[in-house]
Amino acid sequence: MNQLKQGDYLIFAVYFVFLCLYGYYIFKRKRNKEQGAKDFFLAEGSLTWWAIGASLIASNISAEHFIGMSGSGFALGLAISTYEWMASATLVIVAVFLLPIYLKNRIYTMPQFLKVRYNQTVSTVMAVFWLLVYVFVNLTSIIYLGALAISSVSGISFAFCVIALSVFAIIVTLGGMKVIGYTDVMQVLVLILGGLVTTYLALTLVSGHFGFGKDAWKGLSLLREKAPTHFHMIFSKDHPYYKDLPGLSVLIGGMWINNLNYWGCNQYIIQRALGADLKTGRNGILFAAFLKLLIPLIAAVPGIAAYVLFKEGVFSSAMKDAAGVVKPDHAYPTLLNLLPEGLKGLAFAALVAAIIASLAGKANSISTIFSLDIYKQFFNKQASERKLILVGRWTVIISMFIGALIAPALSSLDQAYQFIQEYVGFISPGVLAIFLLGMFWKRTSSGAALAGALLTIPLSVVLKYLPSWTHGAFPDYPFLDRMTIVFLFIVLLMIIMSLLNPKTKDAKKIIEVDKSLFKTTPAFIVGSVIICGILAALYTVFW
Repeated sequence: MNQLKQGDYLIFAVYFVFLCLYGYYIFKRKRNKEQGAKDFFLAEGSLTWWAIGASLIASNISAEHFIGMSGSGFALGLAISTYEWMASATLVIVAVFLLPIYLKNRIYTMPQFLKVRYNQTVSTVMAVFWLLVYVFVNLTSIIYLGALAISSVSGISFAFCVIALSVFAIIVTLGGMKVIGYTDVMQVLVLILGGLVTTYLALTLVSGHFGFGKDAWKGLSLLREKAPTHFHMIFSKDHPYYKDLPGLSVLIGGMWINNLNYWGCNQYIIQRALGADLKTGRNGILFAAFLKLLIPLIAAVPGIAAYVLFKEGVFSSAMKDAAGVVKPDHAYPTLLNLLPEGLKGLAFAALVAAIIASLAGKANSISTIFSLDIYKQFFNKQASERKLILVGRWTVIISMFIGALIAPALSSLDQAYQFIQEYVGFISPGVLAIFLLGMFWKRTSSGAALAGALLTIPLSVVLKYLPSWTHGAFPDYPFLDRMTIVFLFIVLLMIIMSLLNPKTKDAKKIIEVDKSLFKTTPAFIVGSVIICGILAALYTVFW
């Protein structure tokens, strides 16, 4: 039944009250000194490695994972985990090669990097692109999926859930990055614990259905036995979902572009480490890489379990909409509704924790880019620290209002996780090309960067719709392969334009890169090797 009971409300109330009190304590503690803009947006020098790592994961994990990734687990299987597992390897690369460059050059926002390396035009174009994607794709989808999940589990109206989530996230965000960072630690603990509870329930339901009692380990083995096609990481071309995860492209192609852009060139994510020293930032990112390995267990596995039970005729009606169409994104809410009193409240709190943390992180990044890279640059160059914080807070409120207003329009989606990945991927190839060439090739010109920024979306759109425009005459490439094609084209174009451009007196725009920055501690190396070993084992077993 889609409602919370007294024990569930009690568990959730404890979480809610403790989060508010802890957030208020952090907020009051930092108010002992006057809060500057960098402290508000970046929590400069205030976050420990474990707070950075937890905040990275809390901001990354949201309803798009609990709901969207479980839905993709239902439809595609364990292969959807490649987004998480490849992210672990990507985080190691970001920590070694990209983070030290940002910190060495005192970069606080991604548009600032573009301004320092190229010029104001490139910076502004990309700032506008980021703001549009963050508000109209990321923020909106998080609110929609979060409200859908909470409404499905609690029975509360979808509209009320949209409003409540938005208001709660605004309250958390207005305290600044320090409040977000440290409350994220608690959010991660709750979301992992609650997520594991749901996974345990799903596995015991499977084992119980086949007559083995409440044996989670047996349930896990039964998943592989009853749904063997759902345990392949690499799809062949004849696989029905090859277009979503095109074979080896998840290992050597577009998946790297997707992840390197998300984890290394994304204000929303890298912002957590930009206020720390190099050692603290690196350790925090490595901690996040380890946590990332766990996410498929609490997101994809429940979706596979729901698929097995659905095939057996269990809760088949709950997986369909009013028209009788199977909706993979209903898998996780359906499982949550089967949890006993109390445990359902814990899982519900985990879901809300993930949504709020992600909304708060996204809204903070939106306010950071708008305040520092748009407002201060074009509206008030002499803006005081206090004024920038005020503008940042109003930006949070306005962007959340826009997201809440648009969120219901996403109700027609089948697999929201894939929607998010594909449409964010329209901008990823150009962004990554501009950043990598800007960091590691001094000859890259501002004109080439501007061309890359302006072409990434049009090229992605053309490759997506050209097959239908030509009635199949042009190949219909999977979106990860489209990202690879666009990335390679933009890199080649930027190289040609830069070589044709005569050298100018733009040496001051070159980002300082010192090879000594890439040296790591023995402990970091050991941790990185462990992560790579685990990934090699996972892909070998589930190839």
